[in-house]
Amino acid sequence: MWRGLWTLAAQAARGPRRLCTRRSSGAPAPGPGATIFALSSGQGRCGIAVIRTSGPASGHALRILTAPRDLPLARHASLRLLSDPRSGEPLDRALVLWFPGPQSFTGEDCVEFHVHGGPAVVSGVLQALGSVPGLRPAEAGEFTRRAFANGKLNLTEVEGLADLIHAETEAQRRQALRQLDGELGHLCRGWAETLTKALAHVEAYIDFGEDDNLEEGVLEQGGSTWWWGRKTPHISPQRLPSLSLSACLLSPTADIEVRALEVALGAHLRDARRGQRLRSGAHVVVTGPPNAGKSSLVNLLSRKPVSIVSPEPGTTRDVLETPVDLAGFPVLLSDTAGLREGVGPVEQEGVRRARERLEQADLILAMLDASDLASPSSCNFLATVVASVGAQSPSDSSQRLLLVLNKSDLLSPEGPGPGPDLPPHLLLSCLTGEGLDGLLEALRKELAAVCGDPSTDPPLLTRARHQHHLQGCLDALGHYKQSKDLALAAEALRVARGHLTRLTGGGGTEEILDIIFRDFCVGK
Repeated sequence: MWRGLWTLAAQAARGPRRLCTRRSSGAPAPGPGATIFALSSGQGRCGIAVIRTSGPASGHALRILTAPRDLPLARHASLRLLSDPRSGEPLDRALVLWFPGPQSFTGEDCVEFHVHGGPAVVSGVLQALGSVPGLRPAEAGEFTRRAFANGKLNLTEVEGLADLIHAETEAQRRQALRQLDGELGHLCRGWAETLTKALAHVEAYIDFGEDDNLEEGVLEQGGSTWWWGRKTPHISPQRLPSLSLSACLLSPTADIEVRALEVALGAHLRDARRGQRLRSGAHVVVTGPPNAGKSSLVNLLSRKPVSIVSPEPGTTRDVLETPVDLAGFPVLLSDTAGLREGVGPVEQEGVRRARERLEQADLILAMLDASDLASPSSCNFLATVVASVGAQSPSDSSQRLLLVLNKSDLLSPEGPGPGPDLPPHLLLSCLTGEGLDGLLEALRKELAAVCGDPSTDPPLLTRARHQHHLQGCLDALGHYKQSKDLALAAEALRVARGHLTRLTGGGGTEEILDIIFRDFCVGK
């Protein structure tokens, strides 16, 4: 039905368009004279639907559709009767808001019509807008693209807005809101200013090295010159152009800031996977010997019957995956076959897949039967899986592990009976739920380490594009330090600065913009 409504509106505008898809934005760059409109509040029946316009004809459209004809106060809600401009037929009583540019989301004149959310009302208003000369239906993401083109949002803020719209967990919402608020963009602008200052120093050597009027503070400080991190005897500025860059200098402040920037870039790149996990979901794999309670735990954490639970060993023979919200973090939770040897070919294939999935896990939930710790299968699991992952330091592997002893309801008050020495572990009963709160708190801490904590951590890199540009900047700084020619050093700084500029949207190509804006729907 809603697709039909949009088709009617498009036909009225004499420019048929497709309804919101996420395949490709196809949004043209904003042009003068183009005013767009769209349903912004999503499809389906609802109490209130929001229809918005953006462009120079927005005020004209508002006057034509409403009575009285004068514009309401800017950014004040006003109750108006909406009528079809062709027939004069009343369409709805609606709240309208007038946002004159540039003080609007897109930076252009904008109008919002808050109408009743029935299909007939929305259809009538969309068709009425389509009949106004100069208005056309918006493409997917076109409102946000206009905001970007008019300097209301930079590219990282646009990505933050897209992530906020698609956020499904608390951690994703916090991270997206921080990026929308400009934290990552502000950080990159600060880094770009550092490189601009360094570039100015290098170009000063190139342009004014033989000029007696070059300020002493640019080239030297305290009677000695700073040469790539070490003090050397004073050398006259007039000799600098003839020296190799290894014997060339930055001022102490600029040199220190460039080196600090290298360290900061390296730290953010090391943490890049955390931001991407936060955006797309961490991979948590539940593993253990047969009948340890793996499927019961998956069902408990996902709050739905994902896996079949049976006392028969080997019930799960394939990898079963389900997306869940664990302690506010997005997780792809995997149930796997019990790890054992000497079984049939089908179950053995399941065991092979389970071991393969273990290698891909960000966090391993290792399950053991607390009442059967002395069995050969439990001892072998502790020696092969738990010990091998536990022996790796966090710097050596991104994998983390939580050992969970299930079936605590079968234990005596003294706890687990005789068995192997156990690393730190959690007691749980999937049957009674005892110990679940402690497990969820432990998962929250582990997932904060795996995905990053948006409440406290520095801005995270949530997309491969961010990582690409920061790595390019770091590589260019490496060329800068190794350059033996001042002109090449200056060019390396320009390349490094260009990567930071493109990260926030400067100099981006249309193809890159299309990829970013395709995640938006019509009306955003």
